[in-house]
Amino acid sequence: MAKVQLLGDKADGYQLTVDGEPFFIKGAGLEFGHLKSLAEAGGNAFRTWRVANGERDAIDILDEAEALGLKVCMGLDIARERHGFDYYDQEAVIAQNEAMMLDVIRLKDHPALLMWGLGNELNLRAKNDGVWDAMEDLAVRIKQVDPDHPVTTMLAGVDEPTVTAIAQRAPSLDFLSFQIYGEIDHLPEILEKVGYDGPYQITEWGPTGHWESPETDWGRPFEPSSTQKANDIIRRYEEIILADIKRCLGAYIFLWGQKQERTPTWYGMFLETGERTAAVDVMQKAWTGDWPIHQAPQIQSLRLNAEEAPTSIEGAVNQVFHAEVHATESDDHLISWRVREEVPTALQSDGGDFEPTPPTVEAVIGTQNRQFNFQLSEPGQYRLFCQIDTPHDSSAVANIPFLIKAEPQKRTRFFNLFRRSAA
Repeated sequence: MAKVQLLGDKADGYQLTVDGEPFFIKGAGLEFGHLKSLAEAGGNAFRTWRVANGERDAIDILDEAEALGLKVCMGLDIARERHGFDYYDQEAVIAQNEAMMLDVIRLKDHPALLMWGLGNELNLRAKNDGVWDAMEDLAVRIKQVDPDHPVTTMLAGVDEPTVTAIAQRAPSLDFLSFQIYGEIDHLPEILEKVGYDGPYQITEWGPTGHWESPETDWGRPFEPSSTQKANDIIRRYEEIILADIKRCLGAYIFLWGQKQERTPTWYGMFLETGERTAAVDVMQKAWTGDWPIHQAPQIQSLRLNAEEAPTSIEGAVNQVFHAEVHATESDDHLISWRVREEVPTALQSDGGDFEPTPPTVEAVIGTQNRQFNFQLSEPGQYRLFCQIDTPHDSSAVANIPFLIKAEPQKRTRFFNLFRRSAA
C-alpha cells in the first residue's frame, strides 16, 4: 500500500506526496485503456470514472498500473441528480454509500491507488445541495477505513454556489477537482472570483469545449483541428497548470483514448482506429522534455468551397463541393476524406454521456489527395472530415460543418391577363 498525503498550507503552498516523495500529477483521463502508451509518454497517473466498465475490473486496471509505474485516481460512480437520483431520499443515499464502501474496502490497500474521486460532475444541473451532505458522509466513512488516500470530487467548471456549498456541507473532502476547458485560460481569475484559495487538481482539460466554440448559423459548433488543439493544450499546460505551483497538484488531460461527443474526434487524443494525434506528442514533450521520434502531421487549413471555419457554408442537393487541405508535406502521408451526418439534436449527449457516432455518407465523386470533390443527394446537416495518416501510427484530423438545402422549387411566371385598360 502507498501512503499518499496532502501537505502544506496557504502560505507555503500545497503538495502531494507518495510514500514521502513529492508527486506532481502528470495524468490523463483514461478509464480502462491505453495505459502503456501513457506510461511511455511520461505520464505518471490516470483517473477512472468507475470501478468496472463491464469488461475490466478495478483490480485488473490497478495491477496493470502498478506494473507500469502509474498511480490511479479511482472514480466511484456516484448517481447524478440530472439522471434522476433523488438526494432527498435518505434510504437511497444510505444504500448508495454502503455500496461505494464495499469497493473502497476492496481496493484501499492496492499500491497503485492514489486517491478517491467521488462522482463526476455531480453539480451539473443539480438543484439539491443535499448531494454534498451525502458526499460528506461518504468521505468521513472512507477516511475511517482508509486514512492513507485523499478524497475529492470532480466538478463541472468552477462556480461560487458550488464551492460555497461544499465548504459548508462537505468539509471532509481534502481538495476540489475541476473540469474546465476553454475557460481554463481564465482559471486564476475565476478562482479568485469564487473565493477558493485551497489546493486543487484539474481532472479534465484539453481543447476548447463544443459548448464554448463558435457555431454555424444553424447551431453546429466549429471544431478546432488536431493541430489547433495541440497548440492550445501545450499553451494551457505551461501558462495555467504549471504556473500555479502553490495550489495546483497536477492535471489529467482528457481524453487519453477516443469517444464520440459531437464528433468522433473532438476530445479523443487517439482516433477510432488507434492512431495518436499531436495532442499526445505535446504532452510527451511537456512531461519528458523530448518529442517523439516521429511527430504527428500538422494541418494549416481546411477549406470548403474556398471558405474556412468559422464561416457558415451552405449548398444545395447535387451541388458539387470542392474541399482542399493544406498540411505538412511528406510522400508517405495518406490523406483520406469522409462525410458524416451530424448527431441529431435529440441524441446529443449531456455532460459527456453516451452519444451515437453519426453514420458516414456516400458522397465521393472524385478525389485528388489534398483536394476532394463531392456532392450529396439529400438535404441535411453534415460535416466533412479530412484525415492525414503516417506510417508511424500518428494522424492529423480536421473537419468543417456544412448545410445542404433542398433544391429550390422552380417558380412559374404568371402574367396578368387582366391588365387595366389605359384611361
